[in-house]
Amino acid sequence: MRADAQNTVEEIRKSLNLLGQRLDWETAPHRLEEFDARVEDPNLWNDPDAAQKLMRDRQSLVDAMETYRGIEREMNDNVELIELGEMEGDAEVVAEAEAALKALAERAAAKEIEALLDGEADANDTFLEVNAGAGGTESCDWASMLARMYVRWAEKKGYKVELQSESAGEEAGIKSATYKISGHNAYGWLKSESGVHRLVRISPYDSAARRHTSFSSVWVYPVVDDNIEIEVNPSEIRLDTYRSSGAGGQHVNTTDSAVRITHIPTGIVVTSSEKSQHQNRDIAMKALKSRLYQMELERRTASIQEAHEAKGDAGWGNQIRSYVLQPYQMVKDLRTGHETSDSQGVLDGDLDPFMGAVLALGVAGKSRSEANAE
Repeated sequence: MRADAQNTVEEIRKSLNLLGQRLDWETAPHRLEEFDARVEDPNLWNDPDAAQKLMRDRQSLVDAMETYRGIEREMNDNVELIELGEMEGDAEVVAEAEAALKALAERAAAKEIEALLDGEADANDTFLEVNAGAGGTESCDWASMLARMYVRWAEKKGYKVELQSESAGEEAGIKSATYKISGHNAYGWLKSESGVHRLVRISPYDSAARRHTSFSSVWVYPVVDDNIEIEVNPSEIRLDTYRSSGAGGQHVNTTDSAVRITHIPTGIVVTSSEKSQHQNRDIAMKALKSRLYQMELERRTASIQEAHEAKGDAGWGNQIRSYVLQPYQMVKDLRTGHETSDSQGVLDGDLDPFMGAVLALGVAGKSRSEANAE
């Protein structure tokens, strides 16, 4: 087998090793037997919520085991094809099998990243807020570009995107916008995007065509599952209604139906301005509970807390990623060093490499070094 094909096989094996560690492969068959025994219990559905959780956990384990076995089987099959093709001098078979191995290595690496999404709320839907920083029209326009970027990313993932509230900029763009993004692992993927995003470009609003730097912040927090109880004392919230100042068309209310809820102890403010006042209250209260739940997650998860504290204000020294459109093209994540010159692709939603690099930074980096040391 040629050296490049052998290297590809080694990469697949490393991914399998890490997948096996995350899955705890040695005990997985025994855990599946336990799940199957509990599923056969005739009293299982006496508690529907517990039963549904059990079925989800079982299916998650089954999917992980099938993924591991499928990658391993496909790797072995293609290695055998390469060896057979080399023995028979069939260059076409060898080339096809090597190409299949490369594609498999990419899929295995993607599964390796997905395996890192095992945090308490990673599988949940998520809220995503975009807020313009200081800088007037420039920052509002940049906030609008960021919002579009995340909507494009979510649509590529097949996620459902719902605009919860929006405040238009005075001349262009948006001052703020909040979206609910629904789909498996939506929060797990997007949680690494919380922070300040910096744009450098020639301003389309500057008649002198000078280069401008703009900042906007992104804040991501999980939608709270129905089975997670978050108590909100009615005496600790202030509810206000107001007329929406959306971007126009379907997003403008003609009555004072928009709702703003302020949580007095924490200062958290959530809004909803898309539907009736009753629906807006429900949406805003769910968003508030999600923010409070996120705060609890931060208290329990040091790495999330550190990332949140590092976010700071939307300005110099606090950014997590830079997007440079002039005088050259580059998007660079300042936490991982991952970068690309395809800035337009990123702004069109090609964010998985950046998110994956952040996810892999702590867990996968440590695991891979441990695996290589063995």
